[in-house]
Amino acid sequence: MSTVSTPLADSAIMLRRNLKHNVRNPVTMFNAVLFPIVIMLMFVKVFGGGFSVGDSYIDYVTPGLLVMAISYGLSATATAVNSDMTKGVINRLKVMDVSRGAMLSGHVVITTVRALVGCAAIVGVAFLMGFDPQASALDWLGVVGVVVLLSFAAGWLTVAMGLAAKSVESAGMAAVPLIMLPFLSSAFVPADTMGAGVRQFAEYQPFTPIIETLRGLLAGNPSGGDAIAAVSWCVGLAVVGYAWAVSTFKKRA
Repeated sequence: MSTVSTPLADSAIMLRRNLKHNVRNPVTMFNAVLFPIVIMLMFVKVFGGGFSVGDSYIDYVTPGLLVMAISYGLSATATAVNSDMTKGVINRLKVMDVSRGAMLSGHVVITTVRALVGCAAIVGVAFLMGFDPQASALDWLGVVGVVVLLSFAAGWLTVAMGLAAKSVESAGMAAVPLIMLPFLSSAFVPADTMGAGVRQFAEYQPFTPIIETLRGLLAGNPSGGDAIAAVSWCVGLAVVGYAWAVSTFKKRA
């Protein structure tokens, strides 16, 4: 077998393993798929009438909920990676001569797959609640691209957090800031309506330009400035996460 096909085959095996673990863990599936829908129902049906963001609150809030669907699945990635490390699974795989890259990339890929499933569920429920996007086919392709890019970047960052954590519990807690960041962005209300300090934080944190890019694409009016900032943040997070993960893996494995 060639040196190229071996890592690909190992990655496929690790992806299948992680997929089975996710399917068998109802808590993981709830956090990744159902909980964002619960948040959507709560904000649209309970709080939506109190926000003035245009004609339809569901149109405004759906892009932010797509990002939340990604972030709410990250704790499962961090705990799974840490569990593999602390329980000796990675050491056993090393003895079996499994590709080192496959051990980590399998977790990143399943994070992306889980995020896509969660985002598809969000969009489906949003349509049932009156979501009316003006996006063209090309705009929808852009939405999928941004979701995949953010999931990939967040996946590597979370894998690094899981490797660096000392226990499964601390690994789960390490992902909490990424889960909370969408609440301090323009996901639910425009940043310019927030108080001083919080407004500046919301404007310059990574999730806000990503959400605004998704919002523009779904409205059929994408912003080039937001898109450049969103892609830059995603690429930067991916590079930092990958470098951190590889460095930590070499030290601990």
